[in-house]
Amino acid sequence: MIVKSMTGYGKGVYEDGQVRLSVELKVVNHRFLDIAIKSPKQFNFAEDALRKTIKGGLVRGHVDVYVNFEDNREVKNEVSADYALANQYYELSKGIAEKTGLENNVGVYELLKMPDVVTIKVADIEEEELLKALQSACLQAIENLDKMRIKEGEAMKADVLAKTAEVEKLVEQIAVLAPGMTAVHREKVRERVQEYLAGVAIDEEKFVNEMAFYADKVAVDEELTRLASHIAHLRSIVEKGGAIGKQLDFVVQEMNREANTTGSKCCDINVANLVVALKSEIEKIREQIQNIE
Repeated sequence: MIVKSMTGYGKGVYEDGQVRLSVELKVVNHRFLDIAIKSPKQFNFAEDALRKTIKGGLVRGHVDVYVNFEDNREVKNEVSADYALANQYYELSKGIAEKTGLENNVGVYELLKMPDVVTIKVADIEEEELLKALQSACLQAIENLDKMRIKEGEAMKADVLAKTAEVEKLVEQIAVLAPGMTAVHREKVRERVQEYLAGVAIDEEKFVNEMAFYADKVAVDEELTRLASHIAHLRSIVEKGGAIGKQLDFVVQEMNREANTTGSKCCDINVANLVVALKSEIEKIREQIQNIE
């Protein structure tokens, strides 16, 4: 399966000569699927259906949905007047004129501008037709969005695999140097003990036992083995594809934990430098997978 980026933009348009409806989808990173819809009031009834359509095409991300509607029908408005209300306004104007001594200059034009005297009613379109147009535009927007997400996702996949290969090389280099850490440290400890005891003989058997115990504490074999396992697991997830962002995030957390433990145990400057580089590459992978669905 393919790997998709979580971010992207897609637009779909429905047009039949009478109406024109467009749906725009803008997706950014988010742990879950979060949908925010901005549409004309006449589409409030269709919000649940629109969400369901989007959920069918997306798994994660914050989605801003913009619905734009143009009604190009020749006959679409019905104008009516509230004559009783207009008469009330006129009688009120006459009363004001009488009490103030001013000329009553309220005419038909002025009455047409008074609140609620004139009502313009937009001829309704069947909800079924609106829903059909909305879903058509939305599916087209999801399709165009996917094209962008797939293109970006494939680039991310290649980048993650390249960085994983670099992590693997660093782990292999640490594995070569790790066995020597204990021997080097043992000799340093021996020198310090002898210096501290100022010529007093060391109980060699006890010293060897203590160093064996210490060697077990500083050995990183288990950490390196687990890192190798995590690397293989990460590759298998990426090759599997699909909605893998959360799985990758978990694996990278485990890789980072093992790298930290390895760093805390190392007592060799060369290994320490390799661990720093290792942690840097793992962090680059972590940043990249935040953009994968």
